[in-house]
Amino acid sequence: MNAQLHFQVEQFLYHMAAACDAQDWDQYLDCFSEDSEFHLPQWDSEHVYTQDPKKGMSLIYYPNRGGLEDRVYRIRTGKAASTIPMPRTVHLISNVRIAQGQADELEVQVNWHTLYYRLQVAEQFFGRASYRLRPHGDSWKIARKHVVLLNDTINSVLDFYHL
Repeated sequence: MNAQLHFQVEQFLYHMAAACDAQDWDQYLDCFSEDSEFHLPQWDSEHVYTQDPKKGMSLIYYPNRGGLEDRVYRIRTGKAASTIPMPRTVHLISNVRIAQGQADELEVQVNWHTLYYRLQVAEQFFGRASYRLRPHGDSWKIARKHVVLLNDTINSVLDFYHL
């Protein structure tokens, strides 16, 4: 991949992370295509996690953007007790690797680290994520986000903004 493409993809991912940290849910949702799948698998054993969300357990699985939109609706209307008060987050993305996917899509692998603060408790979440990006104008849309959480212990209700 050329340096310009790598820069554009990194900027898109940084934009998505910044929108989440700013709780700009419209900008965040706009990063995802309507048919975008969001998957956070559950660990089956020490080194094996669920591969197929339809056959195994997942911590989060949305087959399309509607799942994220529902969570945002619950946050905005105060119907999600786990977000009152809304936590503060900082998303860090590193080690961005890009490969050509099918058609014009890109397969992007990243490492991520999220710092989280709510009700005088600071936590951190970290792992790896893979994205399938689809060209959209002069930017991208996320067609799939697959997240692997590497934390052994989770002391709070896990939601999309942790990842």
